[in-house]
Parts: sequence; structure tokens; C-alpha cells
Amino acid sequence: MSVATPAPRPEPKGPDARAIVAGDRRALARAITLIESTRADHRRRAEALLDALLPHTGRSIRLGISGPPGVGKSTFIDALGRHLIALGRRVAVLAVDPSSKVSGGSILGDKTRMAHLTESRTAFVRPSPTAGTLGGVARRTREAMLACEAAGFDAILVETVGVGQSETAVADMVDMFMLLLLPAGGDELQGIKRGIVEMADLLVVNKADGELAEAAKRTAGDYASAVHMLRPASTHWSVPVLTCSALNATGIDAVWAAVERYVAALAKSGEIERRRARQSREWLWNEVNETLRAALKAHPGVRAMVGELEAKVTAGTLAPPAAARLLLDAFLGRGS
Repeated sequence: MSVATPAPRPEPKGPDARAIVAGDRRALARAITLIESTRADHRRRAEALLDALLPHTGRSIRLGISGPPGVGKSTFIDALGRHLIALGRRVAVLAVDPSSKVSGGSILGDKTRMAHLTESRTAFVRPSPTAGTLGGVARRTREAMLACEAAGFDAILVETVGVGQSETAVADMVDMFMLLLLPAGGDELQGIKRGIVEMADLLVVNKADGELAEAAKRTAGDYASAVHMLRPASTHWSVPVLTCSALNATGIDAVWAAVERYVAALAKSGEIERRRARQSREWLWNEVNETLRAALKAHPGVRAMVGELEAKVTAGTLAPPAAARLLLDAFLGRGS
């Protein structure tokens, strides 16, 4: 199912863009490496590449998937991906791994747990390091997602690091936000913050197999009752609570059927188009904020005084707002 009516695709400009649109997975991998680079010359090349790819984007289902540690996100995505491939879809997975504190690179654990998908020629799995970015996603996840769309992958799955108060940024870059849950009960349900439950468009209790099957059913019932008490994010959609076993690949078809119902309902109402427009505006200002922050830290005048100001703030001899004003004055050339 497409979220938009297909339109004639203009000829992409540049050899890298043409290779990506032709479905060259190596070209796509190189493009994402370029996109994730922080070098100034690489950023300029990445921006030009994205401009060339942009007319070939917007036709995929963008699905964000989060959940607490141990819920089986990677196993679930592997099972869901195999189901989609069986339906004739091309699947891209952007798995955001925790960054190594030593090298800053991705630990790459998720890719090893998606063995079936990594072996398929109709799937693309890309682990990316968070590199200190909050929100459960890497800073360049949005750009990588567009590159995957341009390469012809019609289902983009974005797996976040985990779940918590800061792990919700993925909801602001996808069409649908899915929250995976563990079979639990009573006080254990408090382990998931209400805020992230309110943002979810679909709740799925995983590990509904063996001794946990009954607990999964009870957990789904508890969450279904709780969801009815929350204000729905969309007037066109009531959030369902489903159960599945990613290990046994049971219930996966029902999960995807719910995704398709959601996309159909919100596409018909125009809500997906409006959501993507809002996300693009927010992306613009997020990029402005991040770029200004990086430029501020790199400014010679700021670098010359930041150590002293941080020491005064830490010692309690200078208030943080006053220190911030001094740094901004140096950055903007306004004098002391």
C-alpha cells in the first residue's frame, strides 16, 4: 500500500543519485555513510545528494518501533520484515545502536539479531550510532530514511535504542509509532511512561508464547483499558493493543494488517500529508538549532572563554544565564 499516488519520477542528477534510485544497495550504503559524516565538505555533498533524491521520496510507509530493553525489538523487526518480503515488499531497517564511548561508532548488535533480513536482497539493514543524540535516534536518521525511500524501499522501519522519557523523537519523523511491550502486570506496568504510551499509534505485547502467553493476554487487556482513558492522537484512529510472538512469528500478520488500516485511514483524511508537512518544518528548525550549536562551540571567541566561564558556573560564582549571554555576545560579535 502506498501512502501517496505515484507520480512520474524525474531523472535524478549525479551518478550517486542515479545508482541509488536504480536500487544499488552499495550506493545507498555509501550515501548513508556520507550523510552521517560531520565533515563540512561531506555535509555539502550530502545536501546536494538529498536535493537530487527528494523527488523520489514520499511513497513509503514510515514506521517507528520502540520498546523497553529485553522486549525483543530486533527479533520482532526480523519477523515483521520477513512477513513483508513474503508480501512482495522491499524493506529498509534503520536500527539505531548505542554509540561506543571509546570509538563513537555503532556497537552493531541489532544487525546480528536480524540474520534473515540481512541475507535478503529485498531488505536493507543499516545500524547507525546515536553519537550522543537524545530521542532514541541518530541525528541523520531522517536523511537516511529519505535515501532508503529513493532507493525503492517501500517500508521503512526505524528501530530506536530503547524506551524512556527521551526516546520519543522517532514519533516526529514517521507515519506511525509502534510501542512494543513485555508481558507484565500490576506495578510492572508503571515501567512504561505514560507520555510514550500517549504517543503510540499501536501497542503490541510481544513474547505471547509458552508460559508468558496468558500474561501477554492480561497485559494487552490492561493496556487496552488504559488507552481508552487517554486522549487519542487522531480522531481518525483508535489505538489497538495486539499480542504477538516474534520468536514464533505468530500474530505478525495481524500487526501489519493494523499498520495498513492505520495508513489507509489517515491517508484518506489527509492527516499523513499534514503530519509529514509538520515534521518537515520541525526538521528545519531542529537542523538550525543543531547547526548553530555546533558553530557556537567552534567559534574562536567562544572557545577562548568557555573554560573559564564553565569553571565560574561550576564554582557558583557566575549564574548560567549570565555566562550564556557572554558566550552569545562573543559569538555574535557584540562585545562584552
